[in-house]
Amino acid sequence: MSRVGEGAPDLVLASASPRRLELLRIIGLEPMVLPADVDETPAEGEKPADLVARLATSKAGHVAAESGVPEHALIIAGDTVIDIDGEVFGKPTDEADAVRMLQALAGRSHLVQTGMAVAYRNGETVTTELLVDVTEVWLRPYTTDDIAWYVQSGEPMGKAGAYAIQGRGSLLVERIAGSYQSVVGLSLPALDELVGRFGFELRSL
Repeated sequence: MSRVGEGAPDLVLASASPRRLELLRIIGLEPMVLPADVDETPAEGEKPADLVARLATSKAGHVAAESGVPEHALIIAGDTVIDIDGEVFGKPTDEADAVRMLQALAGRSHLVQTGMAVAYRNGETVTTELLVDVTEVWLRPYTTDDIAWYVQSGEPMGKAGAYAIQGRGSLLVERIAGSYQSVVGLSLPALDELVGRFGFELRSL
């Protein structure tokens, strides 16, 4: 339930991802978009879950401190990586890197680790809540021709693990166990839980 005596806070999305914005729009939300400029390079030996937790928290905190953010606001941030046997697959650096990732993922399962953070800015005070959602995804045993077609489409670039489950990459996916939305980049039920920790509800924002 919303906090008694307080109006609904402004909603800010600390991400340039059109997919995260689209998910919020599905439930009628139209946040202010202020992408966070944060170095996403993993630290030496950093585990995938720790990486997405750190980056989501850093992005939310970075934007919450910006002067253009309303004084009463909820700042949403997320980060998603592919976890294949503990190795981080982020966004491919080029087409060859995309091919490498897709070859490694073919015909087996992997984990999609999505860190979600919500920073609540109330005047000069900022408090942050975090959770990491994990979904297991199985990709089909696709061929080298399939990989070439997909990479040439351009879709793998800018996508963690070099595929987009909501696009052409859906042809490569066999099944999932967990949250489809989380694989896309933002689980709305999990986000509602985070917002709820501050006494608000997504449906009331």
